[in-house]
Amino acid sequence: MSADTGDTGDHTAVGTVEHREHDDDVPSGLDHVRARSAELFALMRDADGSTAQRAGARDDLVHLHLSLVEHCARRFRNRGEPFEDLVQVGTIGLIKAVDRFETDRGVEFSTYATPTVIGEIKRHFRDKGWAIRVPRRLQELRMQIGGATGELTQKLGRSPTPRELAEVIGCSVEEIMEGIESSHAYATLSLDASDDSEDGPPAMLASLGVEDSNIAHVEIRESIKPLLEGLGEREKRILLLRFFKNMTQSQIAEEIGVSQMHVSRLLTRTLAQLRTSLEAD
Repeated sequence: MSADTGDTGDHTAVGTVEHREHDDDVPSGLDHVRARSAELFALMRDADGSTAQRAGARDDLVHLHLSLVEHCARRFRNRGEPFEDLVQVGTIGLIKAVDRFETDRGVEFSTYATPTVIGEIKRHFRDKGWAIRVPRRLQELRMQIGGATGELTQKLGRSPTPRELAEVIGCSVEEIMEGIESSHAYATLSLDASDDSEDGPPAMLASLGVEDSNIAHVEIRESIKPLLEGLGEREKRILLLRFFKNMTQSQIAEEIGVSQMHVSRLLTRTLAQLRTSLEAD
C-alpha cells in the first residue's frame, strides 16, 4: 500500500504539525483528515451498510493514515531492518487500531493508533529480529541490561559490573550473565565472512573440519573384527587379497595354488558366514 499525497501528507504526526504554526495549510489539512476519518468510521460501523461499503471504508481509513505509519517507522531506521518491512509491520498495527478504535470515546484516532503501530514494530524487532530464537524472558532482560548499562556507565564513568547491573535491575548475577550471553543470538556472522584484507585471517569456514568418510565404516569394521579372528588362515588370506589388495579371483587362485572356481566357492562361503554372524549379533 502506498501513502496518499496531498492533504494526508500533513498528518504525518500530530506533534510535527504543532511545530508548524506558521503554515496556514496545516490546520485545514488536519481538519480534512479528522472529518474524513469520522465519516469513514461512521460508514464502517454502520450496521445497515453493505459488507462492501464497510470493507471499502476500512481500506480507505488505512490508506488515509499510512503517513502516520511511515512517520513511526522512521523512528526505527538504521536498526538492521529495511524501511519497507517496517512500514508493512506498522501497517498491521494500523489495521488493528482501525478495527479496535471506538469513536464515542472522544479520542483522536492518531493518538490511539500511534502506540499501537509503534508496539507492532517493536514486537517485530523483539520476535523476528533475533537470528536465533531465544525465550521472551531473555529478550526483555537484554533490553533491560542495555538500558541499565547506559545509565550506569554515565553515572560511574566506566562499564558496570554484572553485580551492579543485577542490583539495578533486581535479578541475580547468573541471570545477568545469561542475558548477556543471549545477546549474541541477536546477530550472527556468516561462516564465509572475512575482513576482506589480504593479510587478514581466513574465513571461519576454512578452519572447520570436513566429514571423514571412514567414520561411517568404523562400526562395521569393529563389529566384523572378532568374526574375522574366527576364520581359517586360508579364508583370511583370500579376503585380504580380494578386498585389501584388490586382486581378481584368478590372481588369488594363482597366488595360493588353487583353481579360480575353488577361490570363488571359498569367497562366497566366507562372506555368507560373516553376513550370518553379523545379522545374528
